[in-house]
Amino acid sequence: MDGEQRLKKIFGLESVLFLVCFFGFFIGMGKVMGATNMLMTLMNTAYESLMHTCFYIMAISVMAGAVSGLFSEFGLIALVNKVLSLIMKPIYDLPGAASLGVMNCYLSDNPAILTLATEENFIRYFKNYQKPALTNLGTAFGMGLITTTTMMALPVEGALKAACIGNLGAVVGSVVSVRLMLRATKKKYGVHAQEGLAVQDKLPSTMRIVRPGSVGQRFIEALLDGGKRGVDMGVAIIPGVLGICTIVLLLTNGPGAGGVYTGAAGEGVPVLPWIGQKLSFVLRPLFGFTSAEGIAVPITALGSSGAAIGVVKNMARVGAVSGNDIAVFTAICMCWSGYLSTHVAMMEALGCKDLTGRSILSHTIGGLCAGVAAHILFMLL
Repeated sequence: MDGEQRLKKIFGLESVLFLVCFFGFFIGMGKVMGATNMLMTLMNTAYESLMHTCFYIMAISVMAGAVSGLFSEFGLIALVNKVLSLIMKPIYDLPGAASLGVMNCYLSDNPAILTLATEENFIRYFKNYQKPALTNLGTAFGMGLITTTTMMALPVEGALKAACIGNLGAVVGSVVSVRLMLRATKKKYGVHAQEGLAVQDKLPSTMRIVRPGSVGQRFIEALLDGGKRGVDMGVAIIPGVLGICTIVLLLTNGPGAGGVYTGAAGEGVPVLPWIGQKLSFVLRPLFGFTSAEGIAVPITALGSSGAAIGVVKNMARVGAVSGNDIAVFTAICMCWSGYLSTHVAMMEALGCKDLTGRSILSHTIGGLCAGVAAHILFMLL
């Protein structure tokens, strides 16, 4: 349980294994990249992630927080919950209000759903076992609009249709991910427990909480308070993004221009794409990729959806992408959306870090299902 202390020996087998793995990893990377270049790349990649990823996510979180604050204050969340409960409950086993989180993340990025999770008028509809699944739901639709429009614009025949099919595949993946996550959270929390607000026990189901004052005052306060929560969420995800994303990118990307390591940001040893190549005999039949290089896209999407989109652009430029590939890439890039670099921080921000492993496993399976579904739908349609 959170807050409990665990005791272990000062030095034991765990310490030995950690030291062997830690130094083995960095010595191995240093031999390929050069020790100085490796350290410079780590620092430069972390800096680039902070400036271009974390602050970007923080900006999104502030804007999403401000908008969600207004939605909460003026009753849109309650309306959406009432209208869409009949759809969201049987499909996702979530309240209708969750669909607002889907919309927020589709228009922006994964952590946008966290700002909603701090709104009393939003989270009141969720039981304890449903709250951790917000990470999986939001991630499955993160950067959806950016990913879809970028894929549609690629110089590939049938790209428009393929990107739309990819969206359907992402929906399938989201259902799988959320449902698998809920199976784990039900065992931990049960299906009836619900942490109420301080006033929730006295709050009629037909009423909602609003701020005191005139409409104008409520508008400004809701806007500013929501933005402040966005800042808090943006700060909360920085350690996870810098720590996880830097390592993932280090294991995904290759050397710089001309095949030379210079210590620049984004360089690395392409271990994950190499693993993908070795598994291509399984992955290619599942996804129907035109070329073996297509394996690099989902592998890259584990750490960064934006980086994966960049890989697709380069492949499309040389004619190595088909319509089927676009459908699968869209589904996987949307569903995974760099979840290895954000899931840890998002689960910690929700106060559910003990379920992070289960969340990542569920979303890994969901992303694979999204790609397979997109491939099958493309063949059928």
